[in-house]
Amino acid sequence: MKKQDYKLGIYKLLDLELDDSSLDTKIQFVKKVLIDYQKDHEDQYDVSNKGKPWTDEQLKIILSDAPTKENCAKYAVLFKRGYGSIEQIYRWAATPINSLEGKGRSNDSFVLQIKKVARQIGLRG
Repeated sequence: MKKQDYKLGIYKLLDLELDDSSLDTKIQFVKKVLIDYQKDHEDQYDVSNKGKPWTDEQLKIILSDAPTKENCAKYAVLFKRGYGSIEQIYRWAATPINSLEGKGRSNDSFVLQIKKVARQIGLRG
């Protein structure tokens, strides 16, 4: 299928009624569906950096942005990682270190690296 035909098909779908929703509500719903689609098809993305160490600079870039689903998806593609790893970085940055002790993560080198970077950019957690 040509891109133009594909685009027209998407437009036709978007023009359908959605529970009497406003255009803004419909667009937000479509964005959510696209993020879900990306997560469900993560195996089709290049995740060649999965399992490799993170640099402090990469963590700074991620933690300097809001912890949204959109940003998790964006950084997963950008850094060739899984969606869940980006989500976990945000979660560990926001979780107090004493809360991680019971989970055996308080001495984990990656968690400590995330905490260090989070402190450097002024995040609390």
